[in-house]
Amino acid sequence: MAMADCMQEWPEPVVRVQAVAESGLAAIPDCYVKPPRDRPAAQHLATAASADGDVLHEPLDTSIPVIDLGELVAATADEGRMRQIMEAVAAACREWGFFQVVNHGVAPELMHAAREAWRGFFRLPITAKQQYANLPRTYEGYGSRVGVQKGGPLDWGDYYFLHLAPDAGKSPDKYWPTNPAICKDVSEEYGREVIRLCELLMKVMSASLGLEATRFQEAFGGSECGVCLRANYYPRCPQPDLTLGLSAHSDPGVLTVLLADEHVRGLQVRRADGEWVTVQPARHDAFIVNVGDQIQILSNSMYKSVEHRVMVNAKEERISLALFYNPRGDVPIAPAPETVTPERPALYPSMTFDEYRAYIRKYGPRGKAQVEGAKQGQGS
Repeated sequence: MAMADCMQEWPEPVVRVQAVAESGLAAIPDCYVKPPRDRPAAQHLATAASADGDVLHEPLDTSIPVIDLGELVAATADEGRMRQIMEAVAAACREWGFFQVVNHGVAPELMHAAREAWRGFFRLPITAKQQYANLPRTYEGYGSRVGVQKGGPLDWGDYYFLHLAPDAGKSPDKYWPTNPAICKDVSEEYGREVIRLCELLMKVMSASLGLEATRFQEAFGGSECGVCLRANYYPRCPQPDLTLGLSAHSDPGVLTVLLADEHVRGLQVRRADGEWVTVQPARHDAFIVNVGDQIQILSNSMYKSVEHRVMVNAKEERISLALFYNPRGDVPIAPAPETVTPERPALYPSMTFDEYRAYIRKYGPRGKAQVEGAKQGQGS
């Protein structure tokens, strides 16, 4: 990677957000304070804090599509039902870039076990976690920042990042926590099941664009696609109105499958009209799926990646698991020829994922600046 030389170490000492949260400070340090235009609105914070939906000060937007994959997973869908599911996925990818899936084939017990294993890790003393501190050369391990710019803004969250696939790129044992002991085994089993879901979703997305069902998978590297797991931990925050757990961004890869906290809301999606919508998981065993930048590029912007961000709150910690399904790093990706017409020329130049993701690793999350900046004639 071209940036490898400047990404060997963090530019300044890393401070764990959990340590800041537990220090008793009444005001958060300036490095976490967002510009006023980026701060969550008061009604959003009230919604996030109402964990079980008993007292809502803002109506939740229920229009984020929820798609039932049961017949598809069981291979019992007839042609008409297949068409309905494809149309629902296509509409979600065009209009939202986000949707939820239920009856997706991943056991609820496995979802719960994976989330609770990571909750157990983050509740360990910081000294016990520090041996897994990560570096920007691979990001594997326990982290508290993404961008490597010195003095850059920071988000109110810690995380743990690991590679699950392909086999040749899996994180070695030294990067896996040994406490809780179940962490590695349950995460790998969870990863295998969610990868199957991603492969199914890509077939549906590909076919819904009028392409061969296997086209997306082949374009992104076939069986050599990369899969990463990021366990996110958002500690309680004394001033949730001033900061974010994760700044607004679109995901650089292909698909993200998110297992949200079952008690505490926090994820927000930016609607086409620019308004932020707080996502309410349809069920405890629902996944939230979002379209990544590489699908926007391959579909020539027919399907959109969408900005999203994470709020924090003063009363509750929050945990989520994000599985990122990414292209193989060295495969050039450009708009599929079938999506290019004289009226709709190719919007993006060919670029590998290794080249593409260097941006977020340098600057951290910055809205949709990267994918929009990558358009033909605008530089990268």
